[in-house]
Order: sequence, then C-alpha cells, then structure tokens
Amino acid sequence: MKGKTPKTFAMLLLASALAITAGCGGGGTTASETPEDTGDTTSPITFTFFGADASPNWNNMKDAVGQEITKRTGVTIEAEYDVNNGGDQKIPLMAASGDYPDIIFPKGNLSKLVDAGAMLDLTDLIEEHAPNLKKIYGDQMNRLKYSLEDQAIYAIPTNMGVDNIAFDATGGFEIQQKVLKELGYPEVKTLEDYENVLRTYYEKHPTIDGQPTIPLTLNADDWKIMITVTNPAFQATGGPDDGEYYINPETYEAMLHYKRPEEKEYFRWLNKMYNEGLLDKDTFVQKDDQYKSKIASGRVLGLIDQEWNYGEAENALKGAGKDDSTYAHFSVSLNEDIVDHTFQPTGFDGYGIGISTTAKDPVRIIKFMDWLASDEGQVLRNWGIEGQHYNVENGKRIIPDEIQDRKVNDNSAFTKETGIGLYNIFSARYGDGVKDSTDNYYTTNFPEQIQAGYTAAEKETLKAYGITTWKDFYPSEDELKLKDWGAAYNMPVPSDTDYNVAYQKTQDIIRKRIPEAILAKPENFDQVYDSLLAELDKAGAVEMEKQYTVWVKERVALWTGKDVK
Repeated sequence: MKGKTPKTFAMLLLASALAITAGCGGGGTTASETPEDTGDTTSPITFTFFGADASPNWNNMKDAVGQEITKRTGVTIEAEYDVNNGGDQKIPLMAASGDYPDIIFPKGNLSKLVDAGAMLDLTDLIEEHAPNLKKIYGDQMNRLKYSLEDQAIYAIPTNMGVDNIAFDATGGFEIQQKVLKELGYPEVKTLEDYENVLRTYYEKHPTIDGQPTIPLTLNADDWKIMITVTNPAFQATGGPDDGEYYINPETYEAMLHYKRPEEKEYFRWLNKMYNEGLLDKDTFVQKDDQYKSKIASGRVLGLIDQEWNYGEAENALKGAGKDDSTYAHFSVSLNEDIVDHTFQPTGFDGYGIGISTTAKDPVRIIKFMDWLASDEGQVLRNWGIEGQHYNVENGKRIIPDEIQDRKVNDNSAFTKETGIGLYNIFSARYGDGVKDSTDNYYTTNFPEQIQAGYTAAEKETLKAYGITTWKDFYPSEDELKLKDWGAAYNMPVPSDTDYNVAYQKTQDIIRKRIPEAILAKPENFDQVYDSLLAELDKAGAVEMEKQYTVWVKERVALWTGKDVK
C-alpha cells in the first residue's frame, strides 16, 4: 500500500546522474531521467496538472497573476480540472493506466494513487529544496505524513491555509436579503424559524418576475448531494463535519452520522417541507447547471449550501443588479438547545497536491511550489500585482475602490481576468488572519476587508441584525474543543481493502434511500428511514465503522503522540 520511498527517490536521482554522465540528459525528461539540481529555476518549462475540483475561471495562465508567475519562475501550468466528479472517475483510470500528469491534486482519492505507486515521497525534496514550505508547515509537519504505518509525505495540504482563522461564514442556511427585509428581519435560529420565513414570503409572493417562486431548493446532483442534502443533517444537530461519520470525541469511535436519532428528525423536517410544497419538487432530478440557473433567476428564496457551490449563480445576480436576491447565512439547528459545531477547530488539515513518479524534474517542481509559498508568491496569489490590483499606502496594502467593486459585483470576470485566488491550490500558504513581515495580512480575508466586500444589501441586513459578519450568528471557535483527529473527511484510507467495497455500497444506499425518505408520504417516513439503517448494516456498515475507528485512532496517535487503544 506504499508509494515511492525516500530510498526509491534517491535511486531515481542516481540513475539520472548516470544518464547525464553518459550524455543522455537534457530536454523533456521523465522520472527515470530526473536531472540533479542545477540551480535553474527560471528557464521556460511546462508542467502538466490535474485538479479533482472544478476551476470555472481558469484561463490557462493568460490572466495577470498567471503571466506574472511565469515571468518570475519560467513555469507554465498546463491544467486539466474535473468538472463535476471530484476526481472519482478520473483518478482510478489514471491509477490503472499509469499515465500521470506531473502534478496532481487528487482530493479524496490520494490513496488510490499511493497504492498504485504513482506519488513521490516529498520528504527529502522538501528538506533539501523548500525552506518556505518548511517555514509555513513548521511544527505541523507530522500532519503531512500519510499514515502511522507509512510516514511518507505524498501530498502537501493546499486547500487550507496554515494558522487560518475563519472570519466569516460562507455556508449554512441561506435566505435572500429581500425576504428578510420585507419580513422585518425576523429571528432565524431553528428549523421552524427558517421554515416560517420561507413560507410567509412564498404565500405573499407565489411568483417572481413572472415565474413560480421556489421557497427552497437543494443540489442533489452526484456527490453534491452530500453538500446540500446530507451534510446539513449533522450541522443542524450539533455534529462537527467529519464527512460521512460522527466521531465520538471521547472514545474516537466512528459511526455513519445517519444513525444519530436527531438526524432522523432533520430528514423528517425535509420530508415535511417537501410534502407541504416548500421544497422544490425537482430537487432530486435537477442537474447542477439547472440548480444554478434557478438561483441566478432570483426566484429561489432559500438554500442550504456553501458559497463555493452556488457562487457563480450569486455573482450572476450581482451582475444583473439583483443585489437583494443574494443570500444571508444563518446558523440553524433542530432546536435551541443544540450548539452548532460549524467552527469547531480541527487544527491544520486539508487535501493536498503532490508530484507524480513520472514527473519531469521534481526538483524544479518543488522549487516552484516553494517560490509560491514565499512571501512574494503568497502576496501575488492573494492580492495580485502592485499598482494594478492594490497599492501600498503608509506601509499598508490597500485595494482601490474600483477594484473592490469589481471583486464584489463582477467576481467571475474579475477572477478570470486577474487570476487572483486561482493559484492557491498549487502550494502551501498561510491562512486568513496571519500577517507577514510588513505587518500586512497575507490574504484579503480579514475583518475590515470582508466587511468592505459585502454588497449594499448584505450590509443593510447585517446592520439590521446588529452584527458585522455572518459568522456572528455562529458559536465561535473559542467555545468549542479542538478535534484531535482534524477533519476525518481529509483522512486517506487504503484503496485496496474490503472497506472501500462496503463504503461504496453504503453510499449507493444513502444516495437512493435518503431521497426516498424525503419524498415519502409523512406516514411512511419512519418505515423508509428505518429500512435505510437496516440496509446499511446489512451492506457491512458495522465492520466498516470498526475499521474506520482504527484509522481515526491511528491518526490521533500519529498527530498527538497519544497512546490510543
């Protein structure tokens, strides 16, 4: 189950040196011809890349930041991004064929590539050529290791910033600004509150711009069913985000979160919403683009989603002058006794980017990643180019009003044109709230800038509720205990075990039966839901949970040094 080890990589370098001595070096090299470090970090070179997440604004590095990166490093990225499957289809095909790009962001499928021997161990490369990466990860290096058994570093986390402080909420239960304004900015804390707001406005406005009003719609297209249908079940019932599991914080035992009795009540509420005509009847048949199209029309009153999943549609609303149809974010729970764990601290954790065993010039790649991780590289990725996208006044980086306006109201076009934010996936970075040596924040997500980035309608809503950011609706990190295992959904699991077979069976059952439970007649809900739980156990869920518990405990032992039995 292990990929390339440091010893293997050393042998590759030795083979490269022998090849060069024999006059075989130069040109477009393969992994078996990997050149030794020549100190060259600026000559033109192109690396291929696959990213398991979509990047709709990717512009083939023709954007301003991309061109500047190439100018300063000589590197051009030839990228392919998965549109809708999170790498679930592409990565297994890649592993089976042995045909890999130079750089890979596999998201949750790292183990498939490791088991196929596709990923280099980056430990020695980081130690020898990446001082900026070492500085950023610091005492968190243990968290980069693959597992307790195989402590190689196959990927460096890049979808999360180190020492990140979340200053805002970008998910939860959303309601349009115009709805809240007309109803006098009502209190929204429970599912009942949320439901009443949507129903009241819907009854007053059955159509919007000549089309039927949709009180609530969800996106159940493929894996996104987890984001808007099933994940909110643990959020609304006080569970932290550990993917498909609930982890007991005392014993570290894992179980599928659907087995929690309180989550059954959440799905019962969705069943009620459907049967009363408040949940879009097309929720479980519509595609991702249809979902976004409805939102962009301005007739969807409520969402239960994450901004990254519907941001394109919301940007379309802003561009069309429908600022009041954008969404406020609320912490909503089954009842007022439940504490929302959305912001429970996990410590540093995240999906990462790695170098394949067939990559040309791994040393050059790690040096490229290291430059991106430098202060110079991070400021460029986050802020853009000085004089174009920000100015320095009295030692402080300032975004001009006209640039800020475009970031807020014309975000998609702005991002595609500038490239700001598109390159964070390619290397390590500090998170929000961290300052550089000039006493400026590395990112543009800090309280003053976040507040400046709200639309006029958002600012009006926030003021009406007496808060400054959407996060103020939520319990803060300080009120919640740090999780020893981080975020379980980031934890790689071996791809060649019986676990994966059982996991896929349970996923198939969940994606079929949860919609059935929601769409059932109210009197049939209990029967359908209880059958779902029995079917999960019959498919091997109990053994699967036991195995996952072992892996969680091993991660706790690796990260904390605790003797976990």
